[in-house]
Amino acid sequence: MRRFFLVLSVLSVSATTGALAQQRSGTEAEQKACTRDVQRFCRPLMDQGDLTILSCLKENRPKLTKACGNVLISHGQ
Repeated sequence: MRRFFLVLSVLSVSATTGALAQQRSGTEAEQKACTRDVQRFCRPLMDQGDLTILSCLKENRPKLTKACGNVLISHGQ
């Protein structure tokens, strides 16, 4: 679960606006939106780093819940 929060940090840091960059762990709603998807599709990769999990989510984009897909889109991913 810790890795998931770090993934949202990467998403937030990659945002271009200062307000989003300061929001390092994502909102509670964003975390909730992607938790199941991270556990379902990226669990084996959770010890391989945040960028790996982000890549996993992006690779599985067609299978993600709409809510998690929207989180990625909202962060320019």
